[in-house]
Amino acid sequence: MTVIGGYEVLGLGLYFEDLPVGRKFRTVGRTLTEADLVNFIGVTGMTEVLFSNVEFLRNESDIKQRVVPAAMVYSFAEGLLVHSTMQHTGFAFLHMDLNVEGPTFAGDTIHVECDVIESRRSSSRPNRGLVRTRNRVVNQDSRLVLTYTPLRMVKARRDR
Repeated sequence: MTVIGGYEVLGLGLYFEDLPVGRKFRTVGRTLTEADLVNFIGVTGMTEVLFSNVEFLRNESDIKQRVVPAAMVYSFAEGLLVHSTMQHTGFAFLHMDLNVEGPTFAGDTIHVECDVIESRRSSSRPNRGLVRTRNRVVNQDSRLVLTYTPLRMVKARRDR
């Protein structure tokens, strides 16, 4: 527990010791809105017709709904995780494998299901741990849309 000025600070992240292999948790949900899609493709320059042209979708694509780029799904999933698990404790994003499992559409609500699959002390930083999770991004219909396995450097409460 962290106390500042006599008040317990809420919303701080998980420490290395909180993330043993086998721990499972999930985030709250987040609806990916049309406005989110428009802002994301505008900021990133991902103006591919699949994301930005409803006439193309209607007349030429096999997908008829407003599809969301997998990069946006990943970014929003990371936002859900950072907000709930890494404030003040996440120090580095080191590696990941990512697979797109299916389409995500504007209006879908996603959450992230995490399984800790690796957890070990850093050999070079005694006050840090290395944690890998298997993250499953799931939509409102319980359909898997994205999986990824980030390896992160996380703060430890104490040295070895």
